[in-house]
Amino acid sequence: MTGPALLQARRVARWYGRGSALVRAVDEIDLEVPAGQTLAIMGPSGCGKSTLLHLLGGLQRPTDGEIWLAEHRIDTMSERALARLRRRHIGFVFQSFHLMDELTAVENVELAALLAGQSPRRARQRALHLLDRVGLADRAKHLPSALSGGQRQRVAIARALSNEPLIVLADEPTGNLDSAATLEVLRLFEDLRTAGQTLVVVTHDARIAAIADRMISMRDGSFADDSRFTTSAATGAGTGTVYGGWR
Repeated sequence: MTGPALLQARRVARWYGRGSALVRAVDEIDLEVPAGQTLAIMGPSGCGKSTLLHLLGGLQRPTDGEIWLAEHRIDTMSERALARLRRRHIGFVFQSFHLMDELTAVENVELAALLAGQSPRRARQRALHLLDRVGLADRAKHLPSALSGGQRQRVAIARALSNEPLIVLADEPTGNLDSAATLEVLRLFEDLRTAGQTLVVVTHDARIAAIADRMISMRDGSFADDSRFTTSAATGAGTGTVYGGWR
């Protein structure tokens, strides 16, 4: 059982170019993601799924339509307010990890909390706890260059969780990983789903669907299919919460 709608997109579009060169990367999509749901958005390269994720996370502005998170419209926010929103309430996981090469694993994880105004002591404690949660307590002082691809992605997942986000958005999180590392990341996402963390994952990897409550297929900027699985176990702390304001 999942909670009320946490994330909503209403006729959201992202177009590039004009005239005969117009590209409808995202074409008037409607979407609701309840609190506690794990949603997989699948489709071939170029179908618009990564663009949609960037719109939902406030990394890009839509050409048209509305995007709401926790009953607050985000597509009309100022850049400053949007940056604050991303730091405090959205966790991002990217295919290329986007770790700071000169920072250790624990420093990468705590950075988001420090930018959001947490004290250094609390940020460090939280970072160490999350590294332990993803199985990397013994790699806390290692630089990214000393970690495998799977370990770097687990650090990135820990970083995404550092501020206890309302939602985690993942863009091809297994795209650069081998089979063994992919299984490690999938197990982490399954743990998050079971704990009730709201997740939206865009991917071309069918194995993601095995840990999702719902799967949407995209083609040419639009939704082609929306499958809801009745075996959902996502019943975490977010369930039943009405999000009337920021934490």
